[in-house]
Amino acid sequence: MHPAILHLVEVQRVDLRIAALRADLDAFPKRIREIEAKLSAAQKEISASKEALTASLKARKTLELDVEQWKDRARKYRDQSAAIKTNEAYKALLHEIANAEAEVAGAEDRVLDHMMAAEEIDRRVKAADTSLKEAQKVVEAESKQIEADRTVRTKDLEEALAEREAARAPVPEDLHDQYLRVAKRHHGMALAEARNEQCLGCGMRVLPHVYQELRRADNETIFLCETCGRILYLREPATAAPENAVSPAVPAAS
Repeated sequence: MHPAILHLVEVQRVDLRIAALRADLDAFPKRIREIEAKLSAAQKEISASKEALTASLKARKTLELDVEQWKDRARKYRDQSAAIKTNEAYKALLHEIANAEAEVAGAEDRVLDHMMAAEEIDRRVKAADTSLKEAQKVVEAESKQIEADRTVRTKDLEEALAEREAARAPVPEDLHDQYLRVAKRHHGMALAEARNEQCLGCGMRVLPHVYQELRRADNETIFLCETCGRILYLREPATAAPENAVSPAVPAAS
């Protein structure tokens, strides 16, 4: 097996680690938006509840003014009753008094309804305020955790990049370029272990003579899986070729 292959195996391991770390770092803005959305929802809830309470109190004041106006009107009609000269006029005035009193009763009922509604809205405001405070605590704690996680991931990424440089150093440039091309096609998995004449990347058979060449310590040919195109390697110890053995002619894959 080519002596640089095992270095590439290490490069691949580190590359997968780097990809995972970068994915984590890329996810942090979304995590921050999600916790900010929690706080925003709590803020909107309390804002809506307070607006509803204000509207209810305003409507209640309007109704209370209506009550007073209808009471004043009823009092004026009563004050006028002493000056009425005819039965028809007196009956008409009584009708107006009854109508004004009915308006007073109706307005007072509506005031009572608004008072009860205001109590319910006030409870909602207090509940929303409690929820907002809880959300603020949760958001603060989650924000600190996110920042701590981001710091750790950033440090891990820096270390992984340095580790990759060390692992990549012994790998020839052309082989590294080939590795990158294959990795791009297979989501970072450019190399596949060959075991028992099988490619563990795709599960397909590795030709026996290719497998034997991979086992040779003095082999420097790069072999690709004929099915998936990944670079093949062995984890088992390489064996030296017999002194008098003639190596089969095996074309190198590019």
